[in-house]
Amino acid sequence: MGASRNMVLAVALAAASWTAVCAQQPRHNVILFVADGLRSQIVTAETAPALAAARAEGVDFQNSHALFPTVTTANASAMATGHYLGDTGDFGNYIYTGPKNAPESTNGVTPSLEDDADLNFVNAQFGGNYLNEDSLLAQARAQGFATASIGKKGPTSVHDITARDGSAIVIDDSTGWPAPDTLPYAPGLAAAIKAAGLDPVPPDRGLNGSSGAYNMAGNTVANVDQQAWFTQVATQVVLPRLKDSGKPFVMVYWSRDPDGTQHNQGDSLNALTPGINGPTSMAGIRDASDNLQRLREALKAQGLDQTTDIVITADHGFTTISKQSRTSPSAKLKYTDVVPGFLPSGFLAIDLAQALKAPLWQPNGLPIELNDGFHPKNGALIGADPAHPEVIVAVNGGADLLYFPGADAKATAARVASILMAQDYTAAVFVNDALGPIPGALPMSAINLIGSARTPTPSMVVSFRTVSSGCAKPETCEVLVADTDLQQGQGSHGSLSRGETHNFMAAVGPDFKTGFVDASPVSNADLAWTIAKAVGIDFKAKGQLRGRVASEALKDGPSSVPSEARTIRSEPGPGGFVTQLDYQEAAGARYFDAAGMPGRVFGLK
Repeated sequence: MGASRNMVLAVALAAASWTAVCAQQPRHNVILFVADGLRSQIVTAETAPALAAARAEGVDFQNSHALFPTVTTANASAMATGHYLGDTGDFGNYIYTGPKNAPESTNGVTPSLEDDADLNFVNAQFGGNYLNEDSLLAQARAQGFATASIGKKGPTSVHDITARDGSAIVIDDSTGWPAPDTLPYAPGLAAAIKAAGLDPVPPDRGLNGSSGAYNMAGNTVANVDQQAWFTQVATQVVLPRLKDSGKPFVMVYWSRDPDGTQHNQGDSLNALTPGINGPTSMAGIRDASDNLQRLREALKAQGLDQTTDIVITADHGFTTISKQSRTSPSAKLKYTDVVPGFLPSGFLAIDLAQALKAPLWQPNGLPIELNDGFHPKNGALIGADPAHPEVIVAVNGGADLLYFPGADAKATAARVASILMAQDYTAAVFVNDALGPIPGALPMSAINLIGSARTPTPSMVVSFRTVSSGCAKPETCEVLVADTDLQQGQGSHGSLSRGETHNFMAAVGPDFKTGFVDASPVSNADLAWTIAKAVGIDFKAKGQLRGRVASEALKDGPSSVPSEARTIRSEPGPGGFVTQLDYQEAAGARYFDAAGMPGRVFGLK
């Protein structure tokens, strides 16, 4: 018995000694750099030298993945929390949050999560944290790290959703502006920015913010001026402030480029080529690369380069917009702002309303008069009474979220699925498990959309058709039928195709391998877990839909993680329609490659 006690004591002393050694070792810093909308295969030494260099020096996440829907705030929620969307409830940039149509929401019952006022509204609806998970930044701060989140409005806040009151550094497009519902600066930060010779009010996007119209090309410049302000604030004010705190730090830098430039580019009005591969889009890609270069130079100048990891990702890939359909009734109507014969924004809602013989309403309850040339913009309500609609549509570019709040949701789901499966723009249909199986559709649980979310879970998710227009790297010239008010030839994303799930990912720094090509599947849901492991954050979770630690990328980690490629198919639906899902599994996590009707999805086996 005495020997046993001595052994226990020895083990306890050894553990205490190891803990003390670890406590004496300074923890490293980390920057999560997000190049919004950056395709993996578009990055070369010529197009994006700093991004290509980081990938070559450190870890090249060759088998990378965005989450579906492949839109910004959805993937921001995964990066921030390490959870799939079924847990975070951030199912898209526009979601349905309940029957309350309050003036606080700028888009009625389908608020935009890229809008600060709407984020305030949604957070207030769901207990001050609509994600229902504590973010990496929040947990890092609670464990002694300094933190900052800087960049594009919407995802910048999602990374620190409970600290948008000035209690932490959160700086986006609207910080410092006089309008209501903008983000306040953390104490002393505005003065520090002014002392550095910078305007404490972020510049707007200028000409880069112009998307043009059906008869007028969009922008021909990248978002250089606004991005320059963010990098100057990050390098001249925030990084010194984090260093002077004497604490290790975690910083998120979210570059709006190339996403904003690709969306609005004016190189390809109503034409599929060059699409998002014209000179304007290339300038946006180079702008993001230059942002990264400036951050790396600042780290070196301030003596932080040897102690700071940089993890780089994109929230999604990108495609060129098509507005063409041979089957859609919406394309046969005339509108005031749409090329004749092209699909309008809201085409799915229009087709459903006509097939269901039901009135169509804007998300704020105002009627949509199709006969007068109007159409939905950012969602729609379908039914006799807009206060009690039969169907709610939240548009998200390459995917639409459908909600059936009525008493007979199962019957509605079956009717809607049958209508959509007859359209040539429909690629994949996923239905909420609670509504039972529907031929032609797969359950939403297959793509991790059923979990512990606080926000209402969609009844159905529809992904739209994609093809390649044909180029040396077909993935970089994917074409998507998109539910958006942008024009054919401009850029969008959102569907479950490989061109949109294959985002750019890399990592470089003291805790990561050098010159390592990681062939194991990795996704945006893995980043928080991997960062936490690398720099010593005790990362905790509530929901069960979690990513994994990409241990193979860490220094002294394994060379790979066993993975398996799998395919599941639905039972045939009307007209033989099937939804096929190609995915990979590794360490209990799922990675979605592509899904839809064979022949309608780029990258599907």
